[in-house]
Amino acid sequence: QVRLVESGGGLVQAGGSLRLSCAASETIFSIRTVGWYRQAPGKGRYMVATLSTGGNSNYADAVKGRFTISRDNAKNTVYLQMNSLKPEDTAVYYCNTDQLIVQGYWGQGTQVTVSS
Repeated sequence: QVRLVESGGGLVQAGGSLRLSCAASETIFSIRTVGWYRQAPGKGRYMVATLSTGGNSNYADAVKGRFTISRDNAKNTVYLQMNSLKPEDTAVYYCNTDQLIVQGYWGQGTQVTVSS
């Protein structure tokens, strides 16, 4: 069973930046579409950004121009660079692959809190 471990969250002021990391226990990000998702308190989990094996990225409208998803296959790690953070970006952030989502697996996530 592949395990995903998210890290890099924290408390930041509005306008600040954070870089999230997601490390996989096996080589998976080079062969599967990977994404970042977030869940705010009392709300559902929504896609933030995805990255295909071919390098095509897709972003939620709310983060376009501010967030960037990237991948380091050699390190089995996916990143989410978050700039110009807003209080509404406050959420628990998760990474996942298309395959693991179908299997019902989610990691523990990493908390991002943006203060106004």
